[in-house]
Amino acid sequence: MIITFLVDNNSWILPYVDTLIEELKADGEHTIHFVRRTNDIREGDCAFFLGCIQLVKESVLKRNKHNLVIHESALPQGKGWSPLTWQILGGKSIIPITLFEAEVGVDSGDIYLQSEMKFEGHELNDELKDMQGKETVKLVKQFIDQYESITATSQQGEETFYDRRRPKDSELDIEKSIKEQFNLLRVVDNEKYPAFFDHKGYRYIVKIEKSNEK
Repeated sequence: MIITFLVDNNSWILPYVDTLIEELKADGEHTIHFVRRTNDIREGDCAFFLGCIQLVKESVLKRNKHNLVIHESALPQGKGWSPLTWQILGGKSIIPITLFEAEVGVDSGDIYLQSEMKFEGHELNDELKDMQGKETVKLVKQFIDQYESITATSQQGEETFYDRRRPKDSELDIEKSIKEQFNLLRVVDNEKYPAFFDHKGYRYIVKIEKSNEK
C-alpha cells in the first residue's frame, strides 16, 4: 500500500510516529510517506492523521481511500479536545482508544478498531502520554495488518463533546487538598501548562515529578 502519515504540529507524539515509520519501512511491504503539512499529503491507500490540530478539507480527504484518526474515547461520546485528560480528571482509570475514518464532521466517521488503556491512578502526564503513544502505534499497525479483511461500524449513541483545555485549566484551588486535586496534577505539563495558584497578589508555579522511591 501507499501510506502517508501527517503530524501537523510539534506534538509529543512525533517520537512514536518516527518509531512506527521505521518499523513499517523495515518490513519493506509498503511505500511510506511522512509529511508535516496537510497540502503535502500524497494520493494513496491510507492517510493517518496523528496528533493533528487542524481540520482537513474534503478535497484532501479524497486523495486517499482511507483517512484514519485515533481518539481516546468511546465515540460518539467524548468528541473534541483532550479526551484522555478530561477522563483522567473525571476519575476514570480505563480509557477507550478508537481508530476511525476521518470525515468532514468532527470525530464522526465509522469505527474500525478500539482498545483500552488501563491506568492505576498514579501515572503522571509523561506516563499517560507514553501509553497513549504506544497504543496508537499498536492500532495503526493492527489496521495495516488487517487491511484486507477489516470492517467498519457506524458510531452509535448520543454524542458528547469535550472543550479545548487552556493554561488556566491547570489552576489549583488553595482551599482544597492535594489529594482532592491529584488528578489535575497528573495531567499538567511542567513546562507547557504547569499547575499554578494565585495567592496574596502573586502567581506560584507548582511542578510535579515522580520519585523513584516508594
